[in-house]
Amino acid sequence: MAINRRQFSALGAGVAAAATLTGASTAQAAPRSRQRPAIRNVVLVHGAYADGSSWRKVISLLQAAEVNVTAVQNPLSSLADDVAATNFALARQDGPTILVAHSYGGTVISEVGLAPNVAGLVYIAARAPEAGEDFAALSAQFPTPPVTRGIITSGGYKFIGRTAFLQDFANGLPRKEALTLFAAQGPLSTAAPTTSAAAWQQKPSWYAVSKSDRTINPDLQRFMAKRMGATTVEVNSGHLSLVSHPETITRLILEAAASV
Repeated sequence: MAINRRQFSALGAGVAAAATLTGASTAQAAPRSRQRPAIRNVVLVHGAYADGSSWRKVISLLQAAEVNVTAVQNPLSSLADDVAATNFALARQDGPTILVAHSYGGTVISEVGLAPNVAGLVYIAARAPEAGEDFAALSAQFPTPPVTRGIITSGGYKFIGRTAFLQDFANGLPRKEALTLFAAQGPLSTAAPTTSAAAWQQKPSWYAVSKSDRTINPDLQRFMAKRMGATTVEVNSGHLSLVSHPETITRLILEAAASV
């Protein structure tokens, strides 16, 4: 289910708190509801070619909204290892939890999202496979994203070369910020991940489509969001909307927390 711009903007109306982001020169308004969301725990799962620090701005805004936030550090060595890391984070939560993923992280939360304490799933320009689905085959039904030309394979892992990272993975970000993210990118195992579950079939889901994404085709994102029956918003962003549009992403997470 898509929500229109007016409905989505209204989610941020009411009470707002200013949160100064660490290392940033400006303050951003932290979206907050008049009452605390029913769900107080959020677990953030990063994708490939990134690490947990990619959520830094969203973490600050959620904490300003008095949400308990945990960012998983996926080893990216296998789907099983990433599932174990996320399950470990979920086990530390003290109640119902919203599970949020970016990019490849969507594969992870689709696998672990059936955990009893997961109340809802939020996908940020993320993969959302069916159980056992070959994501590469699904992706092949859509135009090849530009980032593909810059992926380098070495020693059983994949990473993105500098030019493609700046132009196609971190498009829309200031160069200095993109270079910092490039330095921290986490290589992904070349082993194809195969899920045994699709938690979005049983849990309420939200999806943020990145309209200028050069890593996961935006039409593929729309296809997955529609297939999921997810509440969907579209963001004028490249693949890293969590970095370029943290307020929009935070607002969607808070909406999920208030809706389940």
